Amino acid sequence: MIGILLAIVLSGLKVLREYERAVVFTLGRFWRVKGPGLVIIVPIVQQMVRVDVRTVVMDVPSQDVISRDNVSVKVNAVLYFRVVDPERAINQVENYLEATSQLAQTTLRSVLGQHELDEMLAERDKMNADVQRILDVQTDTWGVKVANVEIKHIDLDESMIRAIAQQAEAERSRRAKVIHAAGELQASRKLQEAAQVLAESPMAMQLRYLQTLTQIAGDKSSTLVFPLPIDLLKPLLESRPLGDGGSRRPSGDAPD
Repeated sequence: MIGILLAIVLSGLKVLREYERAVVFTLGRFWRVKGPGLVIIVPIVQQMVRVDVRTVVMDVPSQDVISRDNVSVKVNAVLYFRVVDPERAINQVENYLEATSQLAQTTLRSVLGQHELDEMLAERDKMNADVQRILDVQTDTWGVKVANVEIKHIDLDESMIRAIAQQAEAERSRRAKVIHAAGELQASRKLQEAAQVLAESPMAMQLRYLQTLTQIAGDKSSTLVFPLPIDLLKPLLESRPLGDGGSRRPSGDAPD
């Protein structure tokens, strides 16, 4: 009898780790949450359910999602959550792990289906925040706190990958053409300013002409053809003295 009583007493002694809690029921009715440390349970009268309160990392299986612009993709994610109320996690839902997993899958499909493909690829942080917020509100009644949701990968069809690559190439080509046109516009404005400066001083135009001749003279070709504007020689011809008393030719007359 002593041995039987000792075995019954020892069966009522439970040791819970720091990350464990005990949901105790007395004759089937919830009594209280105990732990961590040594917990005494009255045999036969009381029962205990262990609950792990550490953060759970759950992989959300790949889901088939149709975006708002009718593009079919496969999306998988990872979910971080933990139990903050062991009593509700046991009494309000049959299996909080399975329930949270199924809810995460349906929420992921629902949220991503409201956005276009470009938004899924460019605004992933916003998608994560939306899914996390919805899950956190719905799992609050289960005593579960969803800390974070991260979309890991978005799988695209090969044809869609090629279409996106062509779109990116066309976008880069458009930007290159716009930059080239902007450069031509700036160059034309600078040439206009340079022409106005040269028009104010004819000697500057002659100096520019001589500089161009110097640059061409460095070429190794044996034949060199260069147009000679008559306007550049007009100041020299007008300043040439004549034989009849040193008078100059009027500026409007053409040379012989």
